[in-house]
Amino acid sequence: MLVHERTRWGWFTWIVLGDGSAPQTPHRIGVLTPDATLMQRLALRWLTRRPARRLGLAASVPGSLRYAAAVLAVIGCAAALHAVGAGVPAGIAWPLALLAPLLAEHLPDRLDERAGEHVRIVEGDSACRYLQRLASLHACLVQAAAGSDHYELRRSAEVGRYLLWDVAGLLQSQDTRSASAQLIGCERLMVQLADQVAQTVERTRTGAGSGTENQFRGPEGPLGPYPPGFAPATRPARRREPGTSPLEGDRLMAQAQPENPEKSVRATDVYLLFAHEPYYPGPGTQEINTTVVAAASLLHPRVRQPDGARIHDRLTRGRESGEIVPLATLTHELGGGTGWPTVGDWESVTTDLLQLVRDGDCDALSLGLPEIARALICTGPHSHVRAFDAAAGQLIAYGPTERAAVLAEVDTFLAPLVAERTLWPGDGLLAPLDHRL
Repeated sequence: MLVHERTRWGWFTWIVLGDGSAPQTPHRIGVLTPDATLMQRLALRWLTRRPARRLGLAASVPGSLRYAAAVLAVIGCAAALHAVGAGVPAGIAWPLALLAPLLAEHLPDRLDERAGEHVRIVEGDSACRYLQRLASLHACLVQAAAGSDHYELRRSAEVGRYLLWDVAGLLQSQDTRSASAQLIGCERLMVQLADQVAQTVERTRTGAGSGTENQFRGPEGPLGPYPPGFAPATRPARRREPGTSPLEGDRLMAQAQPENPEKSVRATDVYLLFAHEPYYPGPGTQEINTTVVAAASLLHPRVRQPDGARIHDRLTRGRESGEIVPLATLTHELGGGTGWPTVGDWESVTTDLLQLVRDGDCDALSLGLPEIARALICTGPHSHVRAFDAAAGQLIAYGPTERAAVLAEVDTFLAPLVAERTLWPGDGLLAPLDHRL
């Protein structure tokens, strides 16, 4: 059974099974144009009406007929016979009797087409999951703006509304894979809006109790507060002694790279950290947008080769034991990315690695980093990320210090895992480049 859940910006269509189990992913999502008029909002209700019941014709006749059209046809014939008996010319009575069922059969389809001009409808599991995630963040914006006199909150909800409309247009014309770059950018913006709204609400709540609502309070900690839906998991107890788990963020910026990395010593227990398109591993789980794998997973036969082996060689040369190396650090070392063509196709390699992780063919640490933290590990070790706080009217800069803090945060999750058991890189691994004949 199809069930429509209407919202102020559109609707969700859910398929409810006969056993009454709750669906996890919408069957269809419709997004109404942001500047909708009253008639266009009525069109939304028209599109989410109960599906018409249809009457099958004879077995030898293809097609079907709406129940309403069939009923009107019977009533029209009876009315036409009565009218002809009362003296009305047959040339008038019978055409009128046929007009009503024809309108009942074809007019709704024409109205659907007109109403659909103001709505963008998205179908497909991956597209609906993505748009559902954005809609959840937008719901936080709308809830915060409801009944509030803060311009920042109302404006964030409006911007989020236009963002839903734009994303629906992208998903109508492209699939999630081909439009992944634009979709990640849109989601990043929506998360930033949710982050700013959360800060504004917290400042307002704190200021109402202390009388300091007009004072600006900076982000809490080096990464800022976690936006809705991105609350960190409980941090596991760290089992390593201080100083025994070196981090790329603590060393790479403090020492120069070897002059000839091809001749430097290879480290075996190095980890690759890379960001990717967000996904949910299961119902009710936290979003996963960043993954850490053992460097040896790059040698897996299901990873694009020899690209994976070349990246593995780059990743493990000149590192220290236990080092966590973001993919962006390799890009920095390769002249800002100009050297990637001679090393390998990192996009295909990370896509293959993520598929390995999701198939359970290698171990990994899967993380749901906040937007600023994720942006920092996607930039080089000396780069800066700037975020504009609309509520405070200030530009906040995050740099190498905050990036190192992100890597330290990642290490607090990874350390207890590898202390118990090293990350399994998978089976049937290829030999490293320097071990091949």
